[in-house]
Amino acid sequence: QVQLVESGGGLVQAGGSLRLSCVASGIIFNRNTMGWYRQAPGKPRELVATTTSTSSTNYADSVKDRFTISRDNAKNTVYLQMNSLKPEDTAVYYCRIDVLGYTYWGQGTQVTVSS
Repeated sequence: QVQLVESGGGLVQAGGSLRLSCVASGIIFNRNTMGWYRQAPGKPRELVATTTSTSSTNYADSVKDRFTISRDNAKNTVYLQMNSLKPEDTAVYYCRIDVLGYTYWGQGTQVTVSS
């Protein structure tokens, strides 16, 4: 059974920072693509950043130069360091893994940025 557990969300003022973590279990961690997505109220879920098993990364234009995705294969964990947060970054952030043709999601963690 594949499980993803996110943590690290919370309330922060504009300009602040947060670090999200996602621990994966039940998969071969070093043969997948992991990513962070977010969904704001009334909007579709959107890609934030992804990282492959070779640590290649991809970012949404809206978060480039502010967010950094990284992974620790030994801990089966992917991180999202979010700096210079803006009120428009407010959303539920979801961790996702694509492995062997299957996609799995975490339960989400709320990030709220106040102005």
